[in-house]
Amino acid sequence: MTKQVPGSPYDGPPLSWRPAPPRPARRRRSELAVPGSNPRMMAGAANSDADAVFLDLEDSVAPSEKVASRARIVQALNENDFGDKATVVRINDLSTQWAVRDVVDVVEGAGAKLEAIMLPKTRGPEDVAALDIMLTSLEQQLGLTHTIGIEAQIENANGISSVEKIAFASKRLIALVFGPGDYAAYADMPVLSIGAHDFAYPGHIYHFALQRIVTAAKAAGLQTIDGPFGKFRDLEGLRNSAQMAKMLGCDGKWAVHPAQIPVLNEVFSPSEAEIAKATAIRDRYFQATEEEGLGAVALDGEEMLDEASRKLAEVVLQRAADDGLL
Repeated sequence: MTKQVPGSPYDGPPLSWRPAPPRPARRRRSELAVPGSNPRMMAGAANSDADAVFLDLEDSVAPSEKVASRARIVQALNENDFGDKATVVRINDLSTQWAVRDVVDVVEGAGAKLEAIMLPKTRGPEDVAALDIMLTSLEQQLGLTHTIGIEAQIENANGISSVEKIAFASKRLIALVFGPGDYAAYADMPVLSIGAHDFAYPGHIYHFALQRIVTAAKAAGLQTIDGPFGKFRDLEGLRNSAQMAKMLGCDGKWAVHPAQIPVLNEVFSPSEAEIAKATAIRDRYFQATEEEGLGAVALDGEEMLDEASRKLAEVVLQRAADDGLL
């Protein structure tokens, strides 16, 4: 007898096999994108300070190099020490001629070194289900001792419209990833710099799409990764873009150049001031509820605290702990 994921809005055909969840997903404050056609850059990524690295077979690889790049990625995963970084490979869109062999060749060649597959242009839960089935078969064939996760990239109108179902489509899912470049193209937005914010519009032009992705991801217990900021020399622009994504609830952001990594790691980690205030809120609320019998109390005579305040503080403190700051 087959079952749907409990609480899932996925209404497609039931899957006959549900894998165990992937190993606990590590933080992805910065996820460095690297062309799978460039062995030197892949070796450099292994020595970077990124939390995660994805070796790309899709947009950054020319069609004539896609097949050869599979073997280069397998070699890079097997020969380079990525330390405690999350290792991810982005395959080609499932509608292309390359996708199936991308999965088979990479997993057969370096499955033991792979944490996740990134699925670009995810249109609906059926795309995730198809990749899930392929990975299940390969893991059983190869006798892999861990479950390979999935990062679903949301970057078109179909994906945005189905994002709640996508988020619950597989226990393999680790993160939802926003793709602003393709999304802008699909939405006919007059944007020529990937991830840039056009202040001619009175607000964050990707607010709706990104907030919807964040909400779906949080409901399913997934991380949310904002897409790239293409102007890699504009670190202040990157910082602004990352801060807006953080305020919307994103856990991290792509880096398209190693110079972007320190900014992203800083922005998506709690600052000393944030940690200090979160600690003060937690401690004062504990004192109020446990020692004074109060459900609401003022902090420094200026700000009212209640249970929601404690939850907000715990989010900051948990992130600080995850990042080794506590």
